Amino acid sequence: MEAQGRLCAEPGCPEPGEFRAPPLEGTGRVGDGPPPFRWLCLEHVRAFNSGYNFFKGMSPDEIHDAQRPFAGWERETRAFNATGGADRPPRWADFSDPLDAISARFRERMKDRAERKDGKPLSGKDREAMRTLALEIDADRMALRKRYSELVRRFHPDRNGGDRGHEAQLQEVIAAYQHLRSAPAFA
Repeated sequence: MEAQGRLCAEPGCPEPGEFRAPPLEGTGRVGDGPPPFRWLCLEHVRAFNSGYNFFKGMSPDEIHDAQRPFAGWERETRAFNATGGADRPPRWADFSDPLDAISARFRERMKDRAERKDGKPLSGKDREAMRTLALEIDADRMALRKRYSELVRRFHPDRNGGDRGHEAQLQEVIAAYQHLRSAPAFA
């Protein structure tokens, strides 16, 4: 490894300083950060490593505690409960939402799961077909027919100068109408 012009930090050593080592105690601290490293040659870094003792200054009891296999695991872990180990989510009432960011997103998601006012059931396929036709959740049979005829007029090639670019959308509209026409919510 190139030393990039650094010499070994040991006094009188002309070898390049290629290996990092911690600074000598009480030297080199700059501000609040850690002190800069010393750069040593291979011979001096080997001597430093052979003389390094992690446990220097510790009592036998402190050494024993540091060497235990489960050292550091003494802190308490969270309790698992009957809900599959997951914590309960926070209540929405605990949040302040002045910009209506959370509520608006929630309402948007729940709009697709809303129930009809007349109590007629909607399946997932019914809801998907209603999205295709851009119908409200409480649309009746008359609104279904009206929206279907609007979309057929818009997408049919005979009505827009022979342009067949909307043919796929027309097929989706027809399939959605055929499905909803026989759905219990529109019976």
